[in-house]
Amino acid sequence: MTFDNSKKIIGIRIRLFIATIIMIVYIFLVYFGKQLKFPILGIEEITATLTLTAIYLLLAFMPLIFNYKYIYFSDDGTDLIFRFYSAGFFRREKHSIEIPKKEFSGYSIKKHFPGFVKSILLYRLMGNKKASYPPVYVTALSDKELSRITEALDKYSK
Repeated sequence: MTFDNSKKIIGIRIRLFIATIIMIVYIFLVYFGKQLKFPILGIEEITATLTLTAIYLLLAFMPLIFNYKYIYFSDDGTDLIFRFYSAGFFRREKHSIEIPKKEFSGYSIKKHFPGFVKSILLYRLMGNKKASYPPVYVTALSDKELSRITEALDKYSK
């Protein structure tokens, strides 16, 4: 099975792009073009600006806060392959984990940040010892997508 969550990551990026356009248009109309006259519906200029800025910053930093990652998973060959990288503006490191199926010894799912952030810890047999890889954050996956990956991993767990 080969799987990735590119549709979700593209959706996050499009939402952020649209929010950026809206913010730029708002700033231009209010501060440079002087096209909007306040108060609008009883909302003052500073209140509207601070509210829109807070919403924009929340959208911009949500992938960073919740560790949204693009995830590629494959178990088609002789290895289990996880490739992942951050979906936000920052930390663009790319990571890859490849574990031979015969050395894969299991996984565990951890929840952080009161259950909002989920990660998978992968374990590999190295000689007589069990080694773990850094966590793969799977917060951007739906429950159905996560269950597809865990079902595939269950087939190879010892």
